[in-house]
Amino acid sequence: MNALNKTLSQIKQKPIGLMTHVVIGYPSLHETKNIVLEMAKNGADIIELQILFSDPLADGPTIMKACENALENGTTVADAFKIMKELSQQVSVPLLFMCYYNTVFTFGVEKFIKTAKDAGCEGLIVPDMPIEEEKYEHFYAYCKKYNLPAIFVVSPITTNQRLDQINKLATGFVYAAARQGITGARNELDSSTIAFLERVKKQISLPVAVGFGIANHEQIKQLEGHANIAVVGSAVINKINEKKGVSDFIRSLVIK
Repeated sequence: MNALNKTLSQIKQKPIGLMTHVVIGYPSLHETKNIVLEMAKNGADIIELQILFSDPLADGPTIMKACENALENGTTVADAFKIMKELSQQVSVPLLFMCYYNTVFTFGVEKFIKTAKDAGCEGLIVPDMPIEEEKYEHFYAYCKKYNLPAIFVVSPITTNQRLDQINKLATGFVYAAARQGITGARNELDSSTIAFLERVKKQISLPVAVGFGIANHEQIKQLEGHANIAVVGSAVINKINEKKGVSDFIRSLVIK
């Protein structure tokens, strides 16, 4: 059993797990490393490391700005692999890469997946890699070859037929975007989110994580019983921008 599956089994014993998000190279590579260490120390069950991209289509203004800053800092894909290798040797929390398919394609699909696995990555979230392109790209086949879970992203417009297709291919867990559109913290949880999550749970046999707009303890508490993992991204970066304590914020999100 790999570290991710072990953690997912442990999360089943909790009210709900917590996955947090950083952009590699923001505010700097050194600070990214420290932030991940603090997240791991203060209650994050899984940590998602985003490899920057110049046009992050699924990301809202907060994460987009962080990506722009990381690009300006000169952060590269090679830096991402390096920091993954360093961090995976220092924390027991599973670390995932989130990126866009252009990055994978440009690097070389099999090479990217093998390099990620060798660096200690426990799973890949690539939201713009459609099932229909698999016969040309072989992305999911290479993930299977190197035993690296490919995390599918679903949204409220994902049909039940599509969910059935995903259920046959997915490994690890499935990431449910709580609303259609882009990421970004919101003050309240959308009333339709629970119904969407219940529909996903009926179709998907794997654990379900939910993100896009999850920003505080109260929202996560509302998700208890409806999802296995809450994902907090933009709200963490807002704390970094405000130069407030990330450690305190992460602790405040943990549901006991």
